[in-house]
Amino acid sequence: MAKTETGTDDLLAEVADGVGTLTFNRPEARNAMSGDMMSGLADVLADWADDDEIGAVVITGAGGAFCAGGDVKGFNERGGEGGAGGAVDPRRVDAQRENQKATVGRIYSYPKPVIGAIPGAAAGAGLGFALATDVRVGTPKSVMATAFGGVGLSGDYGVTWLLNQLVGPAKARQLMFFNDRVRGDELLELGLLNWIVPEDELQTKAFELAKTLADGPRGCFSRMKANLAEVPVATLEEAMDAEVQRHLECGVTADHREAVAAFVEKRKPVFRR
Repeated sequence: MAKTETGTDDLLAEVADGVGTLTFNRPEARNAMSGDMMSGLADVLADWADDDEIGAVVITGAGGAFCAGGDVKGFNERGGEGGAGGAVDPRRVDAQRENQKATVGRIYSYPKPVIGAIPGAAAGAGLGFALATDVRVGTPKSVMATAFGGVGLSGDYGVTWLLNQLVGPAKARQLMFFNDRVRGDELLELGLLNWIVPEDELQTKAFELAKTLADGPRGCFSRMKANLAEVPVATLEEAMDAEVQRHLECGVTADHREAVAAFVEKRKPVFRR
């Protein structure tokens, strides 16, 4: 297992067996966001995107929570999230837009599969990080909430868009307006979690899922993600046109040739790294 420097103790990063694991690490604050955490997340995601040693990524949180979103105590200390001046600073708007693209936006469109391991609360902007992952595994203690309305905010880090895509517009409006806390089987029913496992099995399950993907045909998975990312913005015909190019790109790879040979020979394929 090799640790990756993140520039902060608020975010931990390590690589083992082709899997990169990122851990939000402010357990005393339920892993609420900090500036250093967000900068570190953006930097590591950018570095790992082109790292051939990493085939899949796990994102999780330390101390029993995933990420509580913005640091509400910090908001209070400075007179509100935007400060006490009563006017929006356009420089902050630009900076946050760039960070959102480099974190939630990058996770959603990442060229490698991303697994969310949700040990407890994913709330506010933290919900955005969870929902941007490709699939999510949780525990009986996992809970998701938009949380924004409870502190008089409208929402950021892609939560509204991601919720709308996953649960549909009616349920997304309910969760945004009424700040419902979603748990257990309802998380599974809504597609907000894909698996629920006992607490002590969460990290093992997430790693196993990620390693299965890391050991698979990586170029194929990258192109699958590109196809899926186009769904919300493309017509069926546009999506099919794009699919053909990527499908045939897969069809000339060594991984494809190995997969079909293994199928015919009734053995497990061994993909290139």
